[in-house]
Amino acid sequence: MKKYIILMGCVLLITHTVKAQIPYPAKTQDAPILITGATIHVGNGTVIEKGIIGFENGKITEVGERSTNESRYTLNIDATGKHIYPGFILPNTILGLVEIDAVKASRDYEEIGAINPSVRTLIGFNPESKIIPTVRSNGVLICQSAPRSGLVSGTSSIFNLDGWNWEDAVLKADDGIWFNWPAERYNTGWWVEPGEDKLNEKRKSQLEQVQLLLERARVYNHETVDLNLASLKGLFDGSQRAYIEVNRAKEIKEAVLFFKKLGVQKMVVCGGAESHLVADFLKQESVPVLLERLHALPFKSDDPYDLPYANAYLLQQAGVLYGLSYTGGMEAMGSRNLPFLAGTAIRMGLTYEEAVQSITLNTAKILGIDNRCGSLEPGKEATLFISSGDALDMISNQLEMAFIQGRSIDLGSHQVDLYQRYMQKYGLK
Repeated sequence: MKKYIILMGCVLLITHTVKAQIPYPAKTQDAPILITGATIHVGNGTVIEKGIIGFENGKITEVGERSTNESRYTLNIDATGKHIYPGFILPNTILGLVEIDAVKASRDYEEIGAINPSVRTLIGFNPESKIIPTVRSNGVLICQSAPRSGLVSGTSSIFNLDGWNWEDAVLKADDGIWFNWPAERYNTGWWVEPGEDKLNEKRKSQLEQVQLLLERARVYNHETVDLNLASLKGLFDGSQRAYIEVNRAKEIKEAVLFFKKLGVQKMVVCGGAESHLVADFLKQESVPVLLERLHALPFKSDDPYDLPYANAYLLQQAGVLYGLSYTGGMEAMGSRNLPFLAGTAIRMGLTYEEAVQSITLNTAKILGIDNRCGSLEPGKEATLFISSGDALDMISNQLEMAFIQGRSIDLGSHQVDLYQRYMQKYGLK
């Protein structure tokens, strides 16, 4: 009996602990919805003051200054004085692939070995992660979960941050292959104690491995089963992208030309700390950039202290397509701060709507999902949110409602539960 009581106590504790993190089951939009009176940030640079947006069956039906057929909507939401944004898109993240960074068994973004293109984040994504509700609470409603380790890390997929399982959540499966470009030199220390720069003596053989892999994949005919080669075929017909983690200007140019020569159709530079130095080249080659976290130290010790903050503006001025990511230390838990990176970029020269684009339509274009989301336009999926304040400002951002494919989603989290519990405990509520 004593063991039974202890067991039941554990079950009750676990049930209470996971309450906030369990997502709603996948479902369709319940009823046609019209939101009126809000300032609408379309995501393509356009702003509609006191506008309306209607959506039905998960798709946007109209956006403008007034509705053409208000009677078709059964639910009317008055958002006067508030702001509507497209759902923010978080690219190149380990969100959903890790729960506790310090526990290796929970890090599903790493794989043993150097060449793993057939490893898919698709089936490793955990929509019941306790971190996801905290990220949604700041307007991040879509993410691209990407692998990390080795020379060829694996295959990423793009998810809506809502669903019981990965089948419910997936927005685009197997969108691209991730490569870690071998650097000429590497640092032996870390940011607290920078060490000596050393020459990468394995670089030549590493590049030869990647080259041989891609050459074999290009002519692979499925006569014999090779999962690694089969997973790379989309790079040569343009159905997948090559995401290349590379930072130095010389190596960015080298990597783009390397993949282009081997017949890869679409490339994306990730990290891109010195991408502004080769911006003309990137524009000429139509290669976009997913910048690493702007809130970071300069890439080189003699760089201007605020260069990471200014990178987005420099690429904007050069006409290079770019998006913002939150890659770096503790990125899963910190990725809820993605919109505030865009806010920082405004202080360095971006206009407000350009900053909104950097985490909405720009990113959607880079990931190849702009036909479905990234901006609030008729025919696109109704993935959006209402904020009572400026969504790019840490102080005033306050989500009131959010929708993914027209479904109203719960904005609660374990952090909200704790806040409410202690507000009540101390009589502040």
